[in-house]
Amino acid sequence: MSETVDQSRLYPRVTSFRFRRGTLTPGQRRNWETLWPTLGRDLRVGRDPDGKVTEPPLNADGWFGRSAPLILEIGSGTGVSTAAMAADEPEFNVIAVEVYQPGLAQLLGLVDRGGLTNVRMIRGDAVIVLDELIEDKSLQGIRVFFPDPWPKARHHKRRLLQSGTIATMAEKLVDGGVLHIATDHADYTEWIRELLENQDTTRTHVVPLDGDSPISLARPTTKFEARAADEGRVVTEFVYTRAEGEQ
Repeated sequence: MSETVDQSRLYPRVTSFRFRRGTLTPGQRRNWETLWPTLGRDLRVGRDPDGKVTEPPLNADGWFGRSAPLILEIGSGTGVSTAAMAADEPEFNVIAVEVYQPGLAQLLGLVDRGGLTNVRMIRGDAVIVLDELIEDKSLQGIRVFFPDPWPKARHHKRRLLQSGTIATMAEKLVDGGVLHIATDHADYTEWIRELLENQDTTRTHVVPLDGDSPISLARPTTKFEARAADEGRVVTEFVYTRAEGEQ
């Protein structure tokens, strides 16, 4: 049966992010041409005429060439935090999901210069990655740092973090796995808090982490965060874990 690829999966739906265009610098272009074929992949998941997903779940062990606990970072931006935290945690495999090509190209350079072997990247919609590539109970951690707040009320439906997304993230975590969210947007902070406090506890869900975290919670301060501090914006962090006894 022939494969039907939905090209909108490469340039994903607008409901979970703003697609940001950017021109690669010559150095970033070299990174993309030489490193992306090995370290990155474009999201090209499609469905056959019967509606069945045509691409199997991600084989992380095969991609990294080793078996190690897996962390998914959603919205890696320019990759500064991704590279720094991966360097401090060589025992973990890290997959960064981002749609902004220059940011991914910059991360490629950081990975190359740092000699990091534990970072891979996917360019595409994180919601689709979670739904169709990541198997249940396969992630040691999920990091969502400074997601787009979509501040206008009519755009709130486009926010990445919704009740369904939180439930999906819970399903993807292993027992004891950690969901770490950070935002500097006051309204989004309340939105996230309400989502976490009103989860459907009859299905897989997350609860506040009580005790040590199996992954690092220490984020490097990026230029973006430093600017937020200068402007008086407070960063709020949510650290949750998959509820015990979840199937």
